[in-house]
Amino acid sequence: MIKANYLVMKNLVCLFVIIFLSALMRLGVAETGAAPAESRDVALVTAKPAELTQAASQAMMLGAAKAGKRIVAVGDHGIVLLSDDQGANFRQAKVVPVRSTLTAVTFANDRTGWAVGHWGAVIRTTDGGETWKLQRLDVSVDQPLFSVHFKNEKEGFAVGLWSIALTTKDGGETWQQASIPAPTIGGKADRNLFKIFASLKGALFISGEQGGILRSDDGGLSWTYIHTGYKGTFWSGCALKNGTLLVTGLRGTIYRSTDDGHSWLRSESGTSKSITDCVEARVVVRAVGLDGALVESRDSGVSFRPVRNKSGTDYTATLFTDDGQELIFSKQGIVERLR
Repeated sequence: MIKANYLVMKNLVCLFVIIFLSALMRLGVAETGAAPAESRDVALVTAKPAELTQAASQAMMLGAAKAGKRIVAVGDHGIVLLSDDQGANFRQAKVVPVRSTLTAVTFANDRTGWAVGHWGAVIRTTDGGETWKLQRLDVSVDQPLFSVHFKNEKEGFAVGLWSIALTTKDGGETWQQASIPAPTIGGKADRNLFKIFASLKGALFISGEQGGILRSDDGGLSWTYIHTGYKGTFWSGCALKNGTLLVTGLRGTIYRSTDDGHSWLRSESGTSKSITDCVEARVVVRAVGLDGALVESRDSGVSFRPVRNKSGTDYTATLFTDDGQELIFSKQGIVERLR
């Protein structure tokens, strides 16, 4: 917690960082007056699995992905939610080996997937999310992983706090630390890395702080900085079906690239609220964020407009179901199902 509080002071991002960067961990302090479970007892993370609870669907969710027809969401206290009816109903996964916050999830196919989170945790499933096994944990320091991406069942990447970047070539059985360079505009190589994703051509990108985007053309072996000119933080990113790339972040910021990430231009976002996730389905791109931010684009991200929404909930993740509905996740669980 000392390092997390220092991080907030260092970056001066106040509420936004509290909610997203620290995986909403400090919201529990503000709302209950109690320290998070991780700081009270590190052994809780390593020795106990996620608790089965009837309130699981109301738990804070931070990441979601598709495993074939199934939808899998991950969040607070190691809770993993599964839906086999396009998000109409969710149930809790049977076995999850950690009780710390999970921040992101990805699947290589309909059976094999990974989730990452606090204490550098990496867990793996081979049955579509029903049961999970621990692959990595570092209780020496709470250095959360914020994003995970797998190219296939063997080659994967995870990124997070203070420029931690991990790679694996054996499906997560072992992980190696990748070298992240210092920004070319100055400063140390300790910036936070929030979202890793791939372009259609196979280049890897990481959204980060101070308008920086990291790029790798050799499968994560080496990285270079792309500076957009923006001074704030990019929290998320996504690749569209036509090859367009988007990164999103603070105060409604959206940048767009049409040349496989070599150059970036700012898009009109239609909101001043910070954007935490973006997703494409058919002819529409939707982005969600804090304080109920919900915007859409029908021109591949050139411009966005607000979608009618009266919620003030902080949205954290979104995806489209196979039947065309958008599922939105938040610190209050699954909160919206929109056409």
